[in-house]
Amino acid sequence: MAKLFEEFHIKDVTFKNRIVMAPMCMYQSDQEDGQVTDWHRVHYPTRAVGGVGLIITEATAVQPVGRISSRDLGIWDDEHIEGQAEIVRLMKKNGAKTGIQLAHAGRKATVDGDIQAPSAIAFNDKYKTPVAMTIEEIDETVQAFRDGAVRAKKAGFDVIEIHAAHGYLINQFLSPLTNQRSDEYGGSSENRYRILRRILDEVNAVWSGPLFVRISANDYAEGGMTPEQYIEMTKWMKQQNVDLVDVSSGAVVPAPIPVFPGYQVPFAELVKKETPIATGAVGLITDPRHAEEILQNGRADFIFLARELLRNPYWAYTAATELEADIEAPVPYERGWI
Repeated sequence: MAKLFEEFHIKDVTFKNRIVMAPMCMYQSDQEDGQVTDWHRVHYPTRAVGGVGLIITEATAVQPVGRISSRDLGIWDDEHIEGQAEIVRLMKKNGAKTGIQLAHAGRKATVDGDIQAPSAIAFNDKYKTPVAMTIEEIDETVQAFRDGAVRAKKAGFDVIEIHAAHGYLINQFLSPLTNQRSDEYGGSSENRYRILRRILDEVNAVWSGPLFVRISANDYAEGGMTPEQYIEMTKWMKQQNVDLVDVSSGAVVPAPIPVFPGYQVPFAELVKKETPIATGAVGLITDPRHAEEILQNGRADFIFLARELLRNPYWAYTAATELEADIEAPVPYERGWI
């Protein structure tokens, strides 16, 4: 059996394969209320039918001010639980484990009114200048992540991922390029990590399932975070009951990124070996044999696919054919794929 289709166990959850649908914003909550719509009811279960082992839904805001756009999904209110539970049921019914990415956009929010960040520095001239968060606002945000985890549990998700990447709020605290605070949340790496430490403590208090964190392992800018510097933080994450680090990169500041197939895999490999901890590799991994090489050589434990699953929801069956793996398909699809 190809390693791509081997089971993987985290805590009491068994994933049928190593294929993960990475979170991708859909911007389809068209009433701007954070609620699930028919788009989500079709989009996510389709990838479950397509054989994906774990589907992590899009960045889901723990506070209205933390939305990337006004059309983002939300988990800041109990009224969101029912819709989230529905897409969980549909994904599980079609064979996938389910994850939710709890998120706050920070200075990259594009909603009306003031937006928040560690420091009052705009991302670029197309974004608003944020308001530097007070200690009280930090406390409220930490509590919002805890509350989001409670609602995610009620909705029936198998996995929670904390979004600490791509230049959003937690990433803004972690990077010295965006965190110029002089209080206990700024300066040293321990201080910049403090908000994530608190969030993980609060989530762990209400959640016992698999816990992932997505990081941007390289800021690609002078004075920013490097993969080697992140090892210190991923060791702290492991001590805080994090099971897997989803290793992406970039987007905390405008910076050129050298992009090529597998360009982020070395970061996942470094985190996996130096922490050590399970990792997910993501970034222009589209060829099944490339995915298999990453797993066979111990460079990561899961393959996170994003845009490739927009192009081909049935990538898993294509990969099984190419890797000569014997997998189950839904009965109506057997004549097409097996």
